[in-house]
Amino acid sequence: MTQMTAEQAMHLALREEMQRDPRVLLLGEGVATKNNDLVRDFGSERVRNTPLAEAIIAGTAAGAAASGLRPVIDLLFAPFLTYAMDALVNSAGKLRFMSGGQFEFPLVALAMTGSGWNVGAQHNHNLEAMFVHAPGLRVVMPSEPADFRGLLKAAIRDPNPVLFFADMALLYQTGEVAEGTDDGDHLVPLGKAAVRRPGTDVTLVSYAKTVAVCLEAAEQLARQRIAAEVIDLRSLKPLDEQAVLKSVRKTGRLIVVHEASGLCGIAAEIAALAATRAFDALRAPVVRLTGPDAPAASSAVLEQAAVPRAEAVVRAAVDLLRGGRQTPVSAVEEGLLAL
Repeated sequence: MTQMTAEQAMHLALREEMQRDPRVLLLGEGVATKNNDLVRDFGSERVRNTPLAEAIIAGTAAGAAASGLRPVIDLLFAPFLTYAMDALVNSAGKLRFMSGGQFEFPLVALAMTGSGWNVGAQHNHNLEAMFVHAPGLRVVMPSEPADFRGLLKAAIRDPNPVLFFADMALLYQTGEVAEGTDDGDHLVPLGKAAVRRPGTDVTLVSYAKTVAVCLEAAEQLARQRIAAEVIDLRSLKPLDEQAVLKSVRKTGRLIVVHEASGLCGIAAEIAALAATRAFDALRAPVVRLTGPDAPAASSAVLEQAAVPRAEAVVRAAVDLLRGGRQTPVSAVEEGLLAL
């Protein structure tokens, strides 16, 4: 095992997949400038800088995918994906269905998202649920370096367009990544969640950086003799429904935590899943702890005030087990109630 950052793990995955499959190419804003080693080893035809024109980049990728290539495009910050919506949602996501399966669209769109860098509302916007809602697209959002590598490798090989969201606050955090290129060991299948910590009293479901929030909360709860099970979704679409349902049926209590707005978000889908398919197992209402329905602030203090914290997760879990006031549904509401 080797210690590396999530960014290095992504770079390793790109190198391995470009070495394995000559159809894989990397396009995007500054990718050749940032990846001189890939240009050197695979050539300027497969690693290309592009203009700052997201619609053109995504449209080029959709055409390349339809012609048999496997493009990976880097669109930098997630809000810039809104410029590429037509190519990704209306073309790549739908044309395989419209062609009766005659065409495949194996492309990966990379985008950074999430708080932690104080880059302001037009660069920090967790809009992963928008793409989960789009038919034909797949969406992943890992929480640790090994999964950044394994999910990116799986996404590149998938015959469908995949949105790969990288939480900015995780890019330079280190973790263990296996050495070697044994694909059977290093691929992380899309649609497979991971149980990061087993427990019997309450289920904490999350993804990306808030997995660490849930793990910290689980540690604090353990001191109160409350055993929290932490599930890292990793893949938002396809969603590992069975992993969630299995845990909820075991614990009877569910808290879903993520940084994106709770309005029509992933937490709402998980709550609906539990309510419709595991209602008889629930011992308490499902709780959602999410970000607010508001643009991200560039102020570090205000930005962090909108992010779910471990203390809020602990209070919510204790409420579920021991009874208490109605738990808030967003980090901002939680902060206001604490005043």
